[in-house]
Amino acid sequence: MPTVMVCDDSPLAREALRRGVASVPGIERVVVAGSGEEALARWSRERPDLVLIDVRMPGLGGIEAARRILAADPTASVIMLTMAEDVDGVARAVASGVRGYLVKDASREEVAATVASALSDAATRRAPAAGKPVDADLPSLTERELQVLDGMSRGRSNAEIGRELYLSEDTVKTHARRLFRKLGAADRAHAVALGFRKGIVH
Repeated sequence: MPTVMVCDDSPLAREALRRGVASVPGIERVVVAGSGEEALARWSRERPDLVLIDVRMPGLGGIEAARRILAADPTASVIMLTMAEDVDGVARAVASGVRGYLVKDASREEVAATVASALSDAATRRAPAAGKPVDADLPSLTERELQVLDGMSRGRSNAEIGRELYLSEDTVKTHARRLFRKLGAADRAHAVALGFRKGIVH
């Protein structure tokens, strides 16, 4: 049964996430760390099946800690913990090879769904290869949807994207909704993370 590690420098956030993760059926154990340095030490000793780590922490930040974990084991599953709309942090984290992200104010249901999905994905990657690899099928996006996604990846607001593309903000929102639906994304940060992972944006 899987073990999950939660790393956040905020004791309150760390405990809330620990409780949320512990509520996921099938989780054997949840271990915690209060810094990137502690996360690396505990990961080396315990090799948890999934690591949830805050993007921005004093000292060794989550992105660097995740990079070192993935350098040691490219099959490791790491999910970044971010503030809502932290597009830059998400993009840099995904570029380092993490599997996705979770916003810190996510509901317990969202935490459980993200953890369960990440553990299932990890089990699939570690199983003998069969069929298509994950993300083999890229969604069919229109040119406008690609342009909107590119703008999001650069941290532009809907209004700013509209000015760049000579579109109204409402039209940009319409393209964004279609984009989210095609990617299976919950919001713009999730869409950017998926875009980087699938190679749609660079």
